[in-house]
Amino acid sequence: MAQLSSEELEKNAVRMVATLMAASAKTAPKAKGIDRIKTMVLEGQDLEKLAQAMERKATTPSSAFIRDAGNLRKSGCVLLVGVKGEVKNLDCGACGYGACRELQEVREEGLKQGRDFSGPNCLFQAIDLGIALGSAVKLASDLNVDNRLMYTIGSAAKASKLLDSDIIIGIPLSATGKSPYFDRK
Repeated sequence: MAQLSSEELEKNAVRMVATLMAASAKTAPKAKGIDRIKTMVLEGQDLEKLAQAMERKATTPSSAFIRDAGNLRKSGCVLLVGVKGEVKNLDCGACGYGACRELQEVREEGLKQGRDFSGPNCLFQAIDLGIALGSAVKLASDLNVDNRLMYTIGSAAKASKLLDSDIIIGIPLSATGKSPYFDRK
């Protein structure tokens, strides 16, 4: 008979939930059925490397990057969810260009490297990202795994070139007696 400690069970549960969340993000509805969502799960030493990358992005000692790096270190793993901001050929103008071909021409010239992410991006790709994120965190919540959407994790993941995406959001996961993402300074 195998005996599994609570620590091992919680670690396995968090990894399993992250896997299910990645599937939930992937299968979430997309505008025009065009899917540019990418996912990746990091755990173990990769969490520490990402936390260090977050700390390097901090501009002040009270930076959210420092606080969130501490939260990441208390996590069992992190799910990265990103999107490529390529055009969906709707010609809606929401991106600020008159037609999708104009946005595509700018993208082909070379994405502008913003402070944390690349752009410009099709608004509908950003909406797809939001729906994917909502689907993923809803699933984690239903399965009682603590989580939080973190821009700071995504920014450091983008700088570290972990996921081939223009915009990335990180979702750290924890199965402990108290959520590390609730009482934050």
